[in-house]
Amino acid sequence: QVLLVESRGGFVQAGGSLRLSCAASGGYFSMNAMGWFRQAPGKEREFVATINWSGTTTDYSNSVKGRFTISRDNAKNTVYLQMNSLKPDDTAVYYCAQRRGSNYRIPSDYRYWGQGTQVTVSS
Repeated sequence: QVLLVESRGGFVQAGGSLRLSCAASGGYFSMNAMGWFRQAPGKEREFVATINWSGTTTDYSNSVKGRFTISRDNAKNTVYLQMNSLKPDDTAVYYCAQRRGSNYRIPSDYRYWGQGTQVTVSS
């Protein structure tokens, strides 16, 4: 069993920055790809970013590409999401998750999820 715990999100003005972290315990963190998703009220959970086990390969949704950066520190069993140039549309609950397959843009490709953390961006 893998436990994923996201850091506290926060409230930030448009144009600001925020970094989320997700600490993993149990399982073999360094052997698994990870991802970040988000879910706004009334909307489906959507893919944000993913990173492979070694940190050498990443991918992003078009809506965050160029503004968000996913990274990981396997020594600390932690994955990060640096969010810059935040927009009100980025307001959502953000979740980290551990991948189990290769279709990484869909939630069902992930087997373990964190509890989620709220990010609110004001205009």
